[in-house]
Amino acid sequence: MPGTLETPRRQRQQGTGAGARAIAAQNLKEILAGRRTAEAVLARREQTSLSLELAYGCLRHYFSLAAQIDPLLKRPLRAKNRDIYGLLLAGAYQLQRTRIPAHAALFETVAAAEQLGKPWAKRLVNAVLRKLPPAPPPHCEHPAWLQDLLKRQYGAEASALMLANNARALLGLRINRKKIRPDDYCRRLDAAQISYIPCAKFGLPEALILPTPQAAAKLPGFAEGQLALQDVGAQLATVPLRRWLAAKQRTLAEPRTAAGQERLAGREAPIGKEAAVRLRLLDACAAPGGKLFGLLEADLGLAITALDKSAKRLAVLRAMAARLGHRQFERRGEDARPWAFKCREGDATALDWWDGTPFHAVLLDAPCSGTGTLRRHPDIKLTRRLPDIARHARLQGALLENLWRVLMPGGALLYCTCSLLAEENDQVLDAFIGARDDARPAPMSLPTGRATRLGWQLLPLEPATDGFYLALIEKRQ
Repeated sequence: MPGTLETPRRQRQQGTGAGARAIAAQNLKEILAGRRTAEAVLARREQTSLSLELAYGCLRHYFSLAAQIDPLLKRPLRAKNRDIYGLLLAGAYQLQRTRIPAHAALFETVAAAEQLGKPWAKRLVNAVLRKLPPAPPPHCEHPAWLQDLLKRQYGAEASALMLANNARALLGLRINRKKIRPDDYCRRLDAAQISYIPCAKFGLPEALILPTPQAAAKLPGFAEGQLALQDVGAQLATVPLRRWLAAKQRTLAEPRTAAGQERLAGREAPIGKEAAVRLRLLDACAAPGGKLFGLLEADLGLAITALDKSAKRLAVLRAMAARLGHRQFERRGEDARPWAFKCREGDATALDWWDGTPFHAVLLDAPCSGTGTLRRHPDIKLTRRLPDIARHARLQGALLENLWRVLMPGGALLYCTCSLLAEENDQVLDAFIGARDDARPAPMSLPTGRATRLGWQLLPLEPATDGFYLALIEKRQ
């Protein structure tokens, strides 16, 4: 895990200069305006390694940097000059949290004001950065409303949790077992002299972590579809559903005798391609498709419907499917053939997309606050507000209510979010289960994280995983 000095030597040698700092300032101006996510803003202009480092670093440490800069300004900068404020953040971040020499950071950051077309700001930037106080000790770096919620839920552990949120996210990979065996792919990484950490302790032979950031397109086998980028926590999230599907498959395939039931007990291995019954699964908020394709690669004998209300996001899903080599069928009449998945554009809070045939299982990766992914998306700390939590909870409840209607009796629904907050997790399920008598939570256990009252919570205290919540709800016969 990185310490306070966050800039790797390799990154310091690329994309340096006033231009990179000006790009970072423009990025920060747009992100702080709150109208776009960091991902969308960064995609709008060509980035350098330094401009990315500065943008993400300033977002991770925004609250402590702003607390040092704001008292040094006689008055807040106007909205049209928020790029200069972004430049001040970038300068302070370089001086306090990178190994860039102080004289170089100061000179290039001041020069960047001219790159932004605002030479008048050079004197201001120089004066503020020279008066910066010493770097503060480790800081929670979370908005007050989020601090309050985390402290209420996690107590004394909240501080460690917030510090973990401020670290860099590790790069997780999922090896496509349809294309290559995990040990064979590891040999490819060895040959390319790329270091990796296997995830055997999590029971995921297909999962790897890269401790050093890598460009995905340059990884061995990426173009051939031998791997996908996916957080290890997201891979773990589908494990309870995979176990349930494998057990369901065996139950439907084997004779229902006492001896047959004894043979089924304790077995969790998937039945494989030749399963007698092809289970119907709905991935209700499917794009971009990471969990969907992970389930297909597990060879559970599934026919998956990928539902998403965004045509643009479904296009991304189809492109990923093409690269990974997963088959999709769109024409009527092909459901009877062995098939992998099909796409449906539709709103999961409505039923106009449904053909009336119930599903054995539903995967609902519900829209949420994303508070479990702050290492990966630090802009969330600046763009989310407390009312957003209640708004997400209402949507999550509506999704559960509607999707329960397409699930057959005896089926199961996996509810998951990338949230750390009970308001979007156990509390949503508590209201849902309490309103009906045909829903019950299934027990589960994973090699990391902890049980909650109704599900399981993964935490970023484990460096390999984002924060992720999951619960498996069975529908009584």
